Amino acid sequence: MPTRQTSTSGKPKSPRIQVVLPEDLCARLTALAEQESRTVSNMARVLIQQGVQRHEQGDAGLSAAKESSPVAMRPEDRLRNSLEAQQPRRLRGAPRRLRLHRPG
Repeated sequence: MPTRQTSTSGKPKSPRIQVVLPEDLCARLTALAEQESRTVSNMARVLIQQGVQRHEQGDAGLSAAKESSPVAMRPEDRLRNSLEAQQPRRLRGAPRRLRLHRPG
C-alpha cells in the first residue's frame, strides 16, 4: 500500500512506494537514468508509467488507447509528458553568483 506524506506547507505529496530490485536491474536502471540526465527515482517512475500504459492498451484494446490519449489526459500530465519527451539540454558556461543586497 502506498504511503502518503504531507509537505511542510500541508499539501499532500504524491504516494510513495518501495521496490526491491536485483542488483543487475538496479545497475541497468541507474545507467538509463544517467543517460537521460534523470534521477533513478524519476527514471523508474517514467518506465513504470510506460509499462502500465502498454499493459492497459494490450488488455483493453481500443478503449484503453482512447483513455490514454492526450485528449483524455489531465493538462498537467500532458505538460509533464511533453517535457519528459524533450532531450536534456546542457547549460552554457559556469553558473553566475547572485549577490543579495541587504537593506541598510
